[in-house]
Amino acid sequence: MSASTTFRLAYIDWMRGLACVLMFQTHCYDSWLNAEARKTTFFMWSQLGGTLPAPLFLFLAGISFALVIDKLRQKALSANQIARTTIRRGAEILGLGLLFRLQEYLIAWGWAPWSDLLRVDILNTIGLSMMLMGVVCWIVLRLNQPRLNQLRLNQLRLNQGSRARGVLGVTAGGVALLISLLTPPLWTTWRPHWLPWPLESYLDGVHNLGQPQAWLFPVFPWTAFAFAGLATGFFLLGDWAHKHDGAAFAMAGVTGVGLIYLARWMDARPRQIYSVYDYWHTSPNFFLLRAGMLLLILAAAYAWCRWGAGQWGFSPLMQLGQTSLLVYWVHIEFVYGRFSILSKRSVDIRGASLGLLTIFLAMLLLSVLRTGLKGRGAELLAWVRWPAAAS
Repeated sequence: MSASTTFRLAYIDWMRGLACVLMFQTHCYDSWLNAEARKTTFFMWSQLGGTLPAPLFLFLAGISFALVIDKLRQKALSANQIARTTIRRGAEILGLGLLFRLQEYLIAWGWAPWSDLLRVDILNTIGLSMMLMGVVCWIVLRLNQPRLNQLRLNQLRLNQGSRARGVLGVTAGGVALLISLLTPPLWTTWRPHWLPWPLESYLDGVHNLGQPQAWLFPVFPWTAFAFAGLATGFFLLGDWAHKHDGAAFAMAGVTGVGLIYLARWMDARPRQIYSVYDYWHTSPNFFLLRAGMLLLILAAAYAWCRWGAGQWGFSPLMQLGQTSLLVYWVHIEFVYGRFSILSKRSVDIRGASLGLLTIFLAMLLLSVLRTGLKGRGAELLAWVRWPAAAS
């Protein structure tokens, strides 16, 4: 693998690792802090940081999905074959999400309500997002599949590849925007009351509580972040971006700044198009702002992994990013579950911070054990010794 390719892929692991750390701190402080600590500005910022992990995971799922689609297309697989492969993978993730809910319910047997089995959590949404992206890509590829014989197809594959990436990227961006625009009415005036709540919850997060819940992860608006990542991924795979990768990521950062200012400008307008306007939960303006932040993080992560310390020996964030599903799965039980390492809602900020450090180190160790220590001993030693050598 070339150095350029390594840099282009390392940022994905680094961003996943960042999402893991933000997730750890959000969950730990939310689970353990006492009533007094929950009134502080510190807790407010902690929970505000908690609005980023889910969009990051979904955004990166979209970028990774674009890489997979492009690789399958280079193998000359048909649109149907690509769809089967990608949709099946999404179904596997959805199945893992359902299995995770079952595990949590069994561990909490006796005090968890049965409805927790059907809660729409982030794994469910990532899996469903992948399935939806697979369907959309299948439609686009089928509509744009050239009616040529195999020899002719082989000769034009490069040109067709560039065209397909462009069409797929534009379509993905359009779907992301459409999902965002439809979210406010689907949470209010257009709510599908006629659906059983387990199905409706996948659309608006209503669960069995009568009203959409902001702490759940329904299709609207969360899958919009996955499609935004898919659009970004196809842009980064384009011929121009491949030849000018630094400029492409810089452009992504500039676009992010533009989206943030656009979102703030639109939110400040005295009139809104929706009868019910909820900026923090359903507003397309908040989606644009978070999408802009994701693009900024993307540009910064790439720069950090290519020119910064992201490639200096062992990187804890990259390590966590390589096993993000595992550490997500395990840490929940030691933070929220029956085996929580600290008493819930009874600890001050200092105590919860020590607990957070414990969770971080434990999950990092678990991640290292998962990927195997072979070949990492020297990296670990170099990472430990580097500060001393530099001082």
